Amino acid sequence: MTSPDGTDPGAHEAGRFAVESDVDRQGDAFSWRLVTSLLLTSTLNPINSSLIATALVPIAHALSVPVGRTAILVSALYLASSIAQPTAGKLAEEFGPRRVLIVGVLFVLLGGIIGGVAQDIPTLAVARVLIGIGTSAGYPTAMVIIRRRTISAGRSEPPGRVLGGLTVAGTVTVAVGPPIGGVLVDVLGWRSTFLVNIPITAIALLLTMAWVPKDEPLQRRPLREIASRIDVSGIVLFAGTMSALLVFLLSLPTPHWIPLGLAIALCVVLVLWELRAATPFIDMRLLVSNLALTRTYVRGALTLLSFYTVLYGLTQWMQAARGLSPRDAGLVLLPMGIVAAIVSQPISARNLVRGPLVVGAASLMLVSAAIARLTSHTPVAAIVGVTLLFAITLGTTTVGNQTALYIQAPAEHVGTAAGLFRTFGYLGSIASSTITGIVFRHNVTDAGMHIIGAILVGVSIVVLALTVLDRTLKTPKGSPPAAVPHTDS
Repeated sequence: MTSPDGTDPGAHEAGRFAVESDVDRQGDAFSWRLVTSLLLTSTLNPINSSLIATALVPIAHALSVPVGRTAILVSALYLASSIAQPTAGKLAEEFGPRRVLIVGVLFVLLGGIIGGVAQDIPTLAVARVLIGIGTSAGYPTAMVIIRRRTISAGRSEPPGRVLGGLTVAGTVTVAVGPPIGGVLVDVLGWRSTFLVNIPITAIALLLTMAWVPKDEPLQRRPLREIASRIDVSGIVLFAGTMSALLVFLLSLPTPHWIPLGLAIALCVVLVLWELRAATPFIDMRLLVSNLALTRTYVRGALTLLSFYTVLYGLTQWMQAARGLSPRDAGLVLLPMGIVAAIVSQPISARNLVRGPLVVGAASLMLVSAAIARLTSHTPVAAIVGVTLLFAITLGTTTVGNQTALYIQAPAEHVGTAAGLFRTFGYLGSIASSTITGIVFRHNVTDAGMHIIGAILVGVSIVVLALTVLDRTLKTPKGSPPAAVPHTDS
């Protein structure tokens, strides 16, 4: 199949892989400098997504608004990320991952500055959108770089330890956000959860420019061809669909039906457009034909729905109902991130898939049942125990699903596929903020936590069924690359 300009996409992608001439196939394709840069930039999104968890109550008090109104600060980043993640992957495939990564870091810097001086919720929401867009560049660009360098180095198996590190940096570190945020809020005030991005992005920018290999020179193309290759129309339709859906979800439990109708209409147009697009933003045919990949997306979405519901719901409950300070509430969650990181390492090193996913789904069911029995008199040690059990869920499912994604996604579209994986995850995250927003709409109570636990039990049953009944999940013995490795002349 040829592209609109008559060129062979396969040959074009092979040329992109070939340009990674600095990959020494006799040595290590992934130096510690490169990996460090990729891991740091990949942490920006998950940490920012959860860093604000312990700041929501203080922000509400400082700006004299109900706690429920601060949910927009969570949803704003989720919405921006759900749109920007696959967009960043698409742009990285077309224009080079390093360029996209640098632009993303600059967006985070701008968002941190605006959030640090904001005086109202709308301005803070703008800052969160900018941070969401910028941080979304980290994970998909890293996946593009990893896949290209793996192929250029002539490797057949997924680089388990690198992917494991990316898992810890890109997902497990979400659990580190609340403890960091709690300390920052307690010592420096809630604005520090935005301003902390300034020094972090400065370091990330320096490391990216110094240690991430330069992209190939850009080819001169007509503007119409560029718009076609990145599918601008598809991106706009997807953004409109997600925005309308979020407006509807935020209106619950008193639904506004017009946004829902608009979301459905835009979704229909999006599907019809993507089926006709030469280089679709979201490959609908791939989602239908590659059901294993689609199931991985759905599992990831439901798992992150559960995780973020626990993360934000438990954090707010510990402060408002249990009476803990922001710092103490964050510290209660700290062991979860540490244990999840420890659990993920041996799994990623061996590229395990099915076993960890089954264990993760089963532990999720146990955690959900435990949450349904928490009360304001539950000892802190017992709450920590619940979070440690959830650490098993987090450490096993994130690695298992990411390895499955790496194997199941086409090599030439791994950036977009990785971004879309994160988009499905953020759909789950948006749903989680809707759940906590409805349950804690008027007050944060034990009864609300019990409702959340009951909802998560139902979700965990679906995740377990999707995992146990999926016979395509298996540990890879080798994943042959889709492009021919470059041979130095």
